[in-house]
Amino acid sequence: MAQRFAGTDPFTGEPLAFWVADGVISFDEVADAETAVDGGWIVPGLVDAHNHVGIAPGLGVTTEQARGLAYQDVRAGTLLIREVGSPVDTHPLDHDPLCPQFLRAGKHIARPKRYLRDYGVELDDPDSLADEVATQAKAGDGWVKLVGDWIDRSVGDLAPLWTREQLDAAVVAAHENGARITAHVFGSDALPDIVGAGFDSIEHGSGLDEDLIDEMVRRDIALVPTLIQLDTFPSIADGADKYPVYQANMRSLYARGRDVVGKAREAGVRIYAGTDAGGTIEHGRIVDEIESLAAIGFSASDAVEAASTRPRDWLGVAGIADGARADFLVLDADPTQDLSTLRRPVHIVCSGEKVG
Repeated sequence: MAQRFAGTDPFTGEPLAFWVADGVISFDEVADAETAVDGGWIVPGLVDAHNHVGIAPGLGVTTEQARGLAYQDVRAGTLLIREVGSPVDTHPLDHDPLCPQFLRAGKHIARPKRYLRDYGVELDDPDSLADEVATQAKAGDGWVKLVGDWIDRSVGDLAPLWTREQLDAAVVAAHENGARITAHVFGSDALPDIVGAGFDSIEHGSGLDEDLIDEMVRRDIALVPTLIQLDTFPSIADGADKYPVYQANMRSLYARGRDVVGKAREAGVRIYAGTDAGGTIEHGRIVDEIESLAAIGFSASDAVEAASTRPRDWLGVAGIADGARADFLVLDADPTQDLSTLRRPVHIVCSGEKVG
């Protein structure tokens, strides 16, 4: 049965009305449709631009466990996930209409003993990076993810995994294979080469400085700062007593991390909401990330857009548009004035089905 939804677009203040049939939005009237919603505020399904449905505490996540984590994100209003690295192939979830839409980056690409064990591909030969990027580009949905820095126990601190030449070749390989490329980077040392190589985005980016921020603006490199992940830095430091330099660095990155993201926002870097769910961060926390963006200076409207319309434009996935998959939230108040309404959606519509 086709349904009609009517309400207000909170970003424009204009009336919004459309029909949903067979899981798809139509702006053309559908005969005999019943009215499902007449009133409220309607926003596109929220986007978690840094999520790992295939990761949970420990290893060995099954497809069914990943499905349960995806459902947890849906219940929080997340209906599009950019899965930036997973040891599990979550493509089977694409056939479940009650799951979010996914864009994947294949497996993390790292070096031996320079990332979480067995989470990604560990290259013995770093000069084979470009070849592995090509492989992971084919395994994903338009993205590739490198581990740009991680603790190097020989120096006792965060350190780059790749040379500039290897990164340059990785960018070329990704783009030649139809993918964009991003990198996990906590600290400062790896960032100049990653920005200089022209990566498409940076994950975390807590070690950015003003010169690198300006270069990101010039090159149109996006940032997904994962602010709720930043909150774990003190506990990471507390568990690293063998590496006092690393401890001090992680604490310093935490202390200035929000200021860094605020400066990136002021400079004009494109910033998108991502939770880093998986591992230590629970799924279903997208509203926590939206509120964290608001706490560092985003207006409520900008914070909501950073988790809805803007990442959809960036990722090329339509929101409330004719012919798009019917993924949206119906709210009881204007989220651009009251972020708390995101925590109590009247309806969550996933692929045309009301799931909440």
